Amino acid sequence: MTEKDRPWVMRTYAGHSTAVASNALYRTNLAKGQTGLSVAFDLPTQTGYDPDSPLARGEVGKVGVPVPHLGEMRKLFEDIPLTEMNTSMTINATAMWLLAMYQVAAEEQNPDLTPEEVAGKLAGTTQNDIIKEYLSRGTYVFPPEHSLRLIGDMISYTVHQIPKWNPINICSYHLQEAGATPTQELAYALCTAIAVLDQVRASGQVSEDDFEKVVGRISFFVNAGVRFIEETCKMRAFVELWDEITRERYGVQDPKMRRFRYGVQVNSLGLTEAQPENNVQRIVLEMLGVTLSKNARARAVQLPAWNEALGLPRPWDQQWSLRLQQVLAFESDLLEYDDIFEGSVVIEAKVRELVDGARAEIDRVQAMGGAIAAVESGYMKQELVSAHAARRGRIENGDEKIVGVNIYETTEPSPLTADLDGAIMAADPQAEQSALTSVEEWKAARDESAVTAALAALAAAAKTTENLMAATLVAARAGATTGEWAGTLREVFGEFRAPTGVSGAVGVAEAGAELTAVREKVRSTGEELGGRLRLLVGKPGLDGHSNGAEQVAVRARDAGFEVIYQGIRLTPEQIVSAAVAEDVHCVGLSILSGSHMELVPAVLDGLREAGLADVPVIVGGIIPDSDGRRLKELGVAAVYTPKDFGLTEIMGGIVDVIRRANDLA
Repeated sequence: MTEKDRPWVMRTYAGHSTAVASNALYRTNLAKGQTGLSVAFDLPTQTGYDPDSPLARGEVGKVGVPVPHLGEMRKLFEDIPLTEMNTSMTINATAMWLLAMYQVAAEEQNPDLTPEEVAGKLAGTTQNDIIKEYLSRGTYVFPPEHSLRLIGDMISYTVHQIPKWNPINICSYHLQEAGATPTQELAYALCTAIAVLDQVRASGQVSEDDFEKVVGRISFFVNAGVRFIEETCKMRAFVELWDEITRERYGVQDPKMRRFRYGVQVNSLGLTEAQPENNVQRIVLEMLGVTLSKNARARAVQLPAWNEALGLPRPWDQQWSLRLQQVLAFESDLLEYDDIFEGSVVIEAKVRELVDGARAEIDRVQAMGGAIAAVESGYMKQELVSAHAARRGRIENGDEKIVGVNIYETTEPSPLTADLDGAIMAADPQAEQSALTSVEEWKAARDESAVTAALAALAAAAKTTENLMAATLVAARAGATTGEWAGTLREVFGEFRAPTGVSGAVGVAEAGAELTAVREKVRSTGEELGGRLRLLVGKPGLDGHSNGAEQVAVRARDAGFEVIYQGIRLTPEQIVSAAVAEDVHCVGLSILSGSHMELVPAVLDGLREAGLADVPVIVGGIIPDSDGRRLKELGVAAVYTPKDFGLTEIMGGIVDVIRRANDLA
């Protein structure tokens, strides 16, 4: 029998509610055959806030696990030997802090080894790609140049101290979620890698001899959509371009150090709320795009669950996704053959097209001064918003067909969704209080003077050019919290608000009959009310997934609204203040983190207190039916979920809401 290749590392992206609950889930998944961990952190942890911060309200434990201090890190990995585990942590702005706590937790698990010996055994990945956060996911904290400094410090530290660790995952995954074409995904990810490598080289912390090791530890985290032939070619293009860049720009001689190493989560953007059972075959097709091609095969794969467009997957749903991988790896003959696309004229032609297009876009960004300059100018964000708007337009006019959404919508009742509220897992309502209690008890038990001294030393080091990893480890051992570490650096580095990309984005090129009718409706309603209709699009809380809000803002502008959109991460109070200052006719809230039942009522209460109870509020997001009904009972005028894909139709609905609120016939 033919000897089979080793399968890729199989992971499930997981973490929720509390460290204890997440630990139980990890141990269960490992027992089911999962071969690595992929940790999801909640938004306060990702953005550097403790659970007791006003900005953390409603967000604790929702999209991941809260880890505000070392005690919770210990609980998260209890009975999981970290020196034997391969752990991926989806963490960016606070990556240095989480890696420090992970290392200290591993040291505590291995008291017979020196810290250096423990560090030498650790294997895994921190995502740590802050550039894509400015473009798509929104969990950035510091301005770009300071964020890049933290990344460079981590890379330099791990190359010397944790040689089996991947200190950064250049993450094109979220670029595709934000609308990137394959060419843009290739180009912007590789421009990010160039910016990171240039930063490390310029810092002088790594010798010329060790620089090849830096290149060899750079990994990527990509997205794979349902167009699996194109995705296969995209991955082959990544391999070719990375080999070229590392050889020609950085002079890397060892082919192993030039290898394109990547993990993948297949596309969540294309998962549908309508007929969600169709998501299973979508996930399988997406998995094929990163596994069929041996010369460009993923080193690690994690798959979403069929019901992620509905809410939080249950353990059974995650098991189903894991089994999809296992059937392909162990039952099929895929791993018995060399590269099955070698010599294919069709594949080679498509790879060539993608490589040429990506090279041209890379050159365009480099001519602007590189990825950081293209972030600060808003160029890359604007291009992504425009590409996403074009995709939405293709779906709405039927050029891009999605089964169950804009074609073949007739369906039999699904046993999977007969009980919609039971088809997803509810977040633990006690998670926030548990985290608050944990932080309070942790602070009461620690040596306060040691923490104060450690944070002062961190601040002092941040004002120099020294590597911040050492000071961060001292703070972790002393018992500082996630919010204190990030807050200390905020004081030194300042904060940043990334361009939204909305103002310069290209929306609907030609208005069809439907949009023309809505434009007339917007115009005439505005005249009746004495001016142009003003729509405030707000993103309350820490949810940085702004793609939907941006598309609503662009289409509303195309429909004739005056749009007020100030970007992500606003408090309910800030949104109410904007509604008052701009004298808006409607407030639209976008929340994808599951915190809608806490944040929406806060906005409603604020509007009432400000004398704007008559201003209608609409809400969009991943909102279960029962929550949607409750929000309407509280006074929300309309609730939109992923099944409501017709943006122009939504614009018409917004005008109707405004007319009803103003007693217009």
